[in-house]
Amino acid sequence: MTNQITPGSDTQTRKFLALLLGSIGVVYGDIGTSPLYAFRESLRPFLANGVQYDQVIGLISLMIWTLTIIVTFKYVLFLLRADNEGEGGTLALLALLMKKTGRSMPVLFFAGLIGAALFIGDAMITPALSVMSALEGMKLVTPAFSSYILPLSAVIMVVLFAVQSKGTDAVAKLFGPITAIWFLAMAWGGIIHVKDNWAILHALNPVNALWFITHVGWAGLIVLGAVFLTVTGAEALYADLGHFGRRPISVAWFILVFPALAINYLGQGALVLSDPAAIENPFYRLYPNWALVPMVILAMLATIIASQAVITGAFSLASQAVHLGFLPRLKIRFTSETHTGQIYVPAINAILFAGVILLIFSFRDSSSLSTAYGISVTGAMLVTTLMAFWFLRSIWGYTPLTTGLLLAPLVLIEVVFLAANLVKIHDGGWVPVAMAIVIMHLMWTWTKGTGYLKKKAARNEAPLSAFIKSLERSIERQSDAAPSIVPGTAVFLTSVPANAPAVLLHNLRHNRVIHEQNVILTVWTQDKPRIADSERVEITVLSKHFIQLDITFGFMEEPNVTKALTLCRKKGLRFEIMQTSFYLSRRKLIATPNTGLPRWQESLYIVLADLAIDPAGYFKLPPGRVLELGEQVTI
Repeated sequence: MTNQITPGSDTQTRKFLALLLGSIGVVYGDIGTSPLYAFRESLRPFLANGVQYDQVIGLISLMIWTLTIIVTFKYVLFLLRADNEGEGGTLALLALLMKKTGRSMPVLFFAGLIGAALFIGDAMITPALSVMSALEGMKLVTPAFSSYILPLSAVIMVVLFAVQSKGTDAVAKLFGPITAIWFLAMAWGGIIHVKDNWAILHALNPVNALWFITHVGWAGLIVLGAVFLTVTGAEALYADLGHFGRRPISVAWFILVFPALAINYLGQGALVLSDPAAIENPFYRLYPNWALVPMVILAMLATIIASQAVITGAFSLASQAVHLGFLPRLKIRFTSETHTGQIYVPAINAILFAGVILLIFSFRDSSSLSTAYGISVTGAMLVTTLMAFWFLRSIWGYTPLTTGLLLAPLVLIEVVFLAANLVKIHDGGWVPVAMAIVIMHLMWTWTKGTGYLKKKAARNEAPLSAFIKSLERSIERQSDAAPSIVPGTAVFLTSVPANAPAVLLHNLRHNRVIHEQNVILTVWTQDKPRIADSERVEITVLSKHFIQLDITFGFMEEPNVTKALTLCRKKGLRFEIMQTSFYLSRRKLIATPNTGLPRWQESLYIVLADLAIDPAGYFKLPPGRVLELGEQVTI
């Protein structure tokens, strides 16, 4: 893993500190904004009868120990070690497991799709919830500000999504320092109020968390749904593993993030015990009047950073899905020459923006939107835990009994939290479920349709070896059926290298020519994040006029064929790029009843195919050197 830094020299120390500070901004931006609303929403079920002393102690204890078990043990100490050659996240783990566990592939495949779909739903809800929560603090300064929260939230979202195409390279340098200041400010707010009631320190005892769960009755299910808001953004620890490395993320959690969160929650609890009126907004009530406006501004910056973190995560997930064949080829722009993780996906940006604006004006305040939030978070976490079962079995070699004993407590806790959030399904919890179902069906349809077309094409195409043998024989005999040979190189792209590419057959049938050098090119995407240049290209001479060329990319890499072709010279393949023609087949898909996919999936697959960018742009082929031959294909 290239991002892992071993301390030793001053340069290495500076790099490590830079990664440490960067991880605070990007990885922990989302979970760092949870104190704005998590404790407040957890208290709501008790407001009618008045909040009791034991309830506050038990609730704060439950929140702190949820952070400890879910984030510290599951993510920081375990999942950060469950990497795919340095990369983390649902799809990175899925790619690794699909390679190792063939017989469980369907289960893993759908688990990965569900986890990815829930994450994208989370990426829509997080910006709306976080920004509205921050702006609502201004109501404490002046109630007249209430009517401006919705339009101002929308304006911030418009600006945030509009600047995505510019890249986050320059802005990212501010993320770490601002978020670090935010965590320090949260710790300060907690420290100055813990002394309001020292009894709040009893919340550090997990017995109080257990007491709370067993004594609050059915209202506890609603409370548990709100408590889980404390760990929103935990998936970012795993998803951003490849950007920062395990050590910087882990160290940041233990030295700053976890202590600041715990102290702030303790402070909120002590404040409510001493002043029940603070229940209205316990986070902002932690601070003196002179600090209120600065904290609202700082909270607004922190929530924008948190929003940026999940948006960038959605871009990375979409890029992985494209390379793994779960989505059509989407336009992906790399916005930084030095940071490969900084990408921009216009289609995903537009979808997220539309979803965020719809959520803001549909739910209208953070309290209402918080009911929709928990299901996407708990669902994604439970999927990751279930996938971790296969990881422990197939990668680390644990026995089923050992794996079950290790993961059973996590599964139990997350199932309970998921059940608690499902109670809110009618109050808005259906939103992330609907989002996940739609996104999962899109990825499933694309994967299923692409596989069907590949099988159909393989049945109709001629075996490449037999085709070349027959063609070379006719050229040697100079028969009437022999094509003319023209100078230069022709490159024919195909996804089934064992068969003659359809575009080659069309060119030969209509133009009756072949080039002096013909390259059958297949671009592969490995389940590794990145491929070394020494392993990038493989050349096989098939005959006097034909060469097989395989170019391999990792699922986190940009598939730049033009750049990869320069490596071919070192392996003996001679060609001039300006005398090389790239032949592509452009397919027009036609739905046919009673064959192939169900009719609804046929129609959906055709729509998705129309959204895909052309192969020339996706594979970065040389401009002006591409020829396309069209064909109609029924699906």
